[in-house]
Amino acid sequence: MAYDPIKAAQTIAYFAMREGGSINVLKVIKLVYLADRESTRLRGHPIQDEPRFSLPHGPVNSTTLDHLNGAYRDNQPVWQKVLRDRADNKVGLASDDLTEDELDMLSKRELSILKEVWDAVGHMDGFELADWTHMPENVAEWQEPNGSRLPISLERMMAAVGLDHPIERAREQTSLKDAQNILASL
Repeated sequence: MAYDPIKAAQTIAYFAMREGGSINVLKVIKLVYLADRESTRLRGHPIQDEPRFSLPHGPVNSTTLDHLNGAYRDNQPVWQKVLRDRADNKVGLASDDLTEDELDMLSKRELSILKEVWDAVGHMDGFELADWTHMPENVAEWQEPNGSRLPISLERMMAAVGLDHPIERAREQTSLKDAQNILASL
């Protein structure tokens, strides 16, 4: 399983729909991280397959943040089917009539997890979420990066959400991902 920019764009679109059509970038990147964290807690693996880091404003999904910041111009056409380009620190839906049914890269269970995350913390703004993710009782795997960034391993996230045997589980996920990549290349 490799990073899927369409799935990431649809995840952001889900949250933008809930926010009324556009959403603050800081807020949505926290929601994407929290959705991965909740998916890991419930299913043993995140929704997005990408590196995660502790940054000064809390944890982030690195590749998705890079996409939001325009770093992957070759994937922009994929994103533009679902999302408008970032403007004024917000990202919005490409179409006002986009529906949840069109978010077809997300499973029903993943959509349910996104809804759970939204219902729990969607009322907060980006800075409130950043502060909330700094609290160890909320996101124990985040570490103060002292102006830099620190990786958040899958093992660390798994341990923080209370999964047994996080090292072994993370290795299983890596092995599964490697096997999927091999099969995809055949």
